[in-house]
Amino acid sequence: MREKWYKLKIEDVINQLKTDIKVGLNTNEVQKRKDKYGENTIEETNRRSIFQMLIDQFKDFMIIILLLAALVSGFLGELKDSIVILIIIILNAVLGVVQENKAENSLQALRALDTPSAQVLRDERWIEIDSRDLVPGDIVNLGVGDAVPADLRIISSDGLEVQEAALTGESVAVQKDADVILEDEVALGDQTNMLFKGTTVQSGQAKALVVATAMDTEFGKIAEMIQAVDQQQTPLQKRLERLGKKLGIGALFLSAIVSILGIIQGEEPFTMFMTGVSLAVAAIPEGLPAIVTIVLALGMQRMIKNNAIIRRLPAVETLGSATAICTDKTGTLTQNKMVAREVTLPDYEEIKVGGDGYAPKGSFTVDGKEINSDFKLSLKLLFKTCLLCNNSKLSKTEKGDWQVLGDPTEGALLVLGSKSGINREELINSYDKKREIEFNSKRKIMSVIYQTEASKVEVYTKGAPDVILEKANLIYTANGIDKLSDDKREELLKLNEELASKGRRILGIAWRQLDDYSSDLKDEEIETDLVFVGFVAMIDPPRPEVKEAIDQCKRAGIKPIMITGDHKATALAIAEEIGLTNKGNLALSGPELEEMITAEFEQRVNKVRVYARVSPEHKVRIVKNLQKRGNVVAMTGDGVNDAPDLKNADIGTAMGKKGTDVAKESADMVLTDDNFATIITAVKEGRRIFDNIKRSIQFLLSCNLGEVFTLLVALIIGFQRPLIPIQILWINLVTDSLPAISLGLEEAEQEIMDRPPRAPDSGVFSKQDTYSTIAQGVLIGTLALLGYWIGLQRGGLVKAQTMTFATLAFAQLFHTFNLRSKASLIEIGFFSNRYLVIGVVVSILLQLAVLLVPFLQKIFEVITLSGIDWVIIGGLAILPIIIVEIFKQLL
Repeated sequence: MREKWYKLKIEDVINQLKTDIKVGLNTNEVQKRKDKYGENTIEETNRRSIFQMLIDQFKDFMIIILLLAALVSGFLGELKDSIVILIIIILNAVLGVVQENKAENSLQALRALDTPSAQVLRDERWIEIDSRDLVPGDIVNLGVGDAVPADLRIISSDGLEVQEAALTGESVAVQKDADVILEDEVALGDQTNMLFKGTTVQSGQAKALVVATAMDTEFGKIAEMIQAVDQQQTPLQKRLERLGKKLGIGALFLSAIVSILGIIQGEEPFTMFMTGVSLAVAAIPEGLPAIVTIVLALGMQRMIKNNAIIRRLPAVETLGSATAICTDKTGTLTQNKMVAREVTLPDYEEIKVGGDGYAPKGSFTVDGKEINSDFKLSLKLLFKTCLLCNNSKLSKTEKGDWQVLGDPTEGALLVLGSKSGINREELINSYDKKREIEFNSKRKIMSVIYQTEASKVEVYTKGAPDVILEKANLIYTANGIDKLSDDKREELLKLNEELASKGRRILGIAWRQLDDYSSDLKDEEIETDLVFVGFVAMIDPPRPEVKEAIDQCKRAGIKPIMITGDHKATALAIAEEIGLTNKGNLALSGPELEEMITAEFEQRVNKVRVYARVSPEHKVRIVKNLQKRGNVVAMTGDGVNDAPDLKNADIGTAMGKKGTDVAKESADMVLTDDNFATIITAVKEGRRIFDNIKRSIQFLLSCNLGEVFTLLVALIIGFQRPLIPIQILWINLVTDSLPAISLGLEEAEQEIMDRPPRAPDSGVFSKQDTYSTIAQGVLIGTLALLGYWIGLQRGGLVKAQTMTFATLAFAQLFHTFNLRSKASLIEIGFFSNRYLVIGVVVSILLQLAVLLVPFLQKIFEVITLSGIDWVIIGGLAILPIIIVEIFKQLL
């Protein structure tokens, strides 16, 4: 069990690690510890070789059956069919290896984040060393911009703020303090006396003690979790594997029966063996893996246009099966821009602030009425303070978007002040800046002193509301400056708590005028007797399109779940605003989740919609428990801390803009716009793709069943073979290619996002789909047998076989139009899928060539048909469309 260093006093940490903060470790001790703990690097274990990945591609049952079919076909002289099957198998294997190899690059990205160097105290001297040589007990020095090279306990710090978003998911930099002692169990983001590997110093400086290196760091724990995750099969892969086993066994069984029946009726054993093999090859849709790959790849291209990049092909369809989407808050549900939304003056007047993002334009309203040109003196003073007590800059990008350079909180105040119409540059140029008292984590306030045009010296202050109110003894009311009583101070503190409970980040604004200014004045002498001006409430606002996306998510039967490193109040405020939570939904914090036993959490997991202040371990636990309760989980993330849960989830989704390389390499999908709404668009595309794959499979199976039914029934009732092997293989080739692929290009059904997700344990087909496929196969087979019988009456066996061959092929090609939609062809339009029309026309021309070109007639053993024969074939072939259309109208 790893030591909880944040609970110990720094003296106890020093004693436990046997080091000296004035001298550091000596060379001999460093070597001993290096021998014990190893290099400070992330280890990589048991990575599969390319060869192992390739071998694994051939372990699927359907692939094994196809390999056997290819070998037998080749042995019997059907080289073309054998070669086609082998090409399909090899292509799928190569694609699988490429995808898996990319997915296993997560650890490489982790290693790339290792810090190249560190400033360390050794033998009483500060030296620069490779961070790989750090050991527990080393003393390191850190400044602005430095990456933290290991897990550290802070010894001393000054104004230290660290960006930990990559590790904890919290958007705002964390204030650190060496003197804090934490006695309770706290989440990673609340360990303010600790620094963690992989984070970055945003401001201030620190001296810190190395307490953990390499795999013992929080960063290393994440690497361990990534290594422990096995690549899970997608729902589509599981369904196709089950279907493949059933088809393979069924095809072998039926081909054996057909062969035996033929031999009993006097056919030559070798001829019937070839017929059985041909039927087995026809019954197994060997083109299915290629068709699935093509449909997924086309879907992937559509998703790229909609800001979603798919890294693993099967993940395209997995989205359509999603029953839960676990999403980060910052930047995904929200704009990742701190914006002032409310201003509250001391007389409790609440002013709503309008506007979008960082654009310096927006309305100010009180009780719904605009006050843009009617600012009180106290409000004007608040705006001036926001502009003057500020080191951020507001500028336009080349694309015309507004951006803030500097601290996000200061940026929000800068935009707020600019919305008032005050020109900041003119204001600053008209004043003479005398001094700035910087913000730090101990003081929690910042002040600037300006001399005005009237030669008055004024102090503009912002900071934590409780600190501002403690230093203030006056307030700026509608009637002017008044005394701040103790009762009034308590009321304002309660108001601050109330605003904060709504998930707002609150800053207090104050001001004072100095009677006399001297550079000798101490900070505490300046920051006293302040006049409290008001509160500014800020929030990272939701993206405009998210509320509709959440609503669509719910209509589609998908649970949207927020998982964030931010505080619970902040998370709940956003969740309520976007409609993510409903009555009966729960919210949990990381510490609350920690206390829950597994059985209790498993019972509640389907009701929880908000998780706040969570650690990487919590996220993995959430995902696994959702999966235990039968969910297909999509998970978003952007930081190093998200990598394990992105790999554990059924569909890991990384942020393209703010995501780390580790998160992107661990994910199945990357959002180029970091937008939750894009996930819902991708879910819709995933459902469309599954529907289309199901259409293609249903077409292939109904056609193959029609061929099996034709042969089986003909032999049972005593007919001679209605088809010869080469005809069976040709029909299989013509119908299993272009028409089946074209079905994969159908547009989505209108109600596709108003139905619940498919059950994760369901097969490719429902019972209704199965019955429908069997009925369609029997219909096609019956029509082919009818063509055979008519052919026998009109000219003998060869004509009968020719008419069966033609009827079966054309009936299957026309049947593709039946499977385009549950709706009638009249409703969706016969020609609305032009790719299908082209595919069917090309296949018809190929079939006509075989039936009409003399040298091809000899190869396929068919004869020239009369006009009446063609009328009969055409009538039989079109019947599937007529019959199915009648049933669609009735149902």
